[in-house]
Amino acid sequence: MPLPAPPLPNPASIDPAPASNERAVAATRALAVGSLAALIVLGLAWELWLAPVRPGGSLLALKVLPLVLPLAGLLKRRMYTYRWVSLLVWLYFTEGVVRAWSDLQAAGRILAGIEILLCLLLFVACAWHVRTRLAHADAMRQAQRNAAAATS
Repeated sequence: MPLPAPPLPNPASIDPAPASNERAVAATRALAVGSLAALIVLGLAWELWLAPVRPGGSLLALKVLPLVLPLAGLLKRRMYTYRWVSLLVWLYFTEGVVRAWSDLQAAGRILAGIEILLCLLLFVACAWHVRTRLAHADAMRQAQRNAAAATS
């Protein structure tokens, strides 16, 4: 006597979470890369043209070099890079707060406020990205366990 074929899944019962999860990962990646690039551009423009400490630019423009390093890791989707960038960004946040509070030029205070917002955006994007990817990995492991349990 042949065994009955397993029932086909109901299309309405298929979980749409993987597709939405992939969209969330892509969105957070784009947000993280975009805010990091904007932070780099802001740092260079601020120190060289918009409100330099000395006329003609200053060596403070070199402060963006540590921000250039994680750009490749973010583009390659390296989880470790997202984690340490979420810690590195607090140094630039602190600089923004100090300069917003103490800069004598109005342009410097405005640029510091923009730096603060970009830092917060970058932190949220990195944290959300890591959390979403870890949740997706947990869901995939659970699905594999369920599939293995169903076949045994």
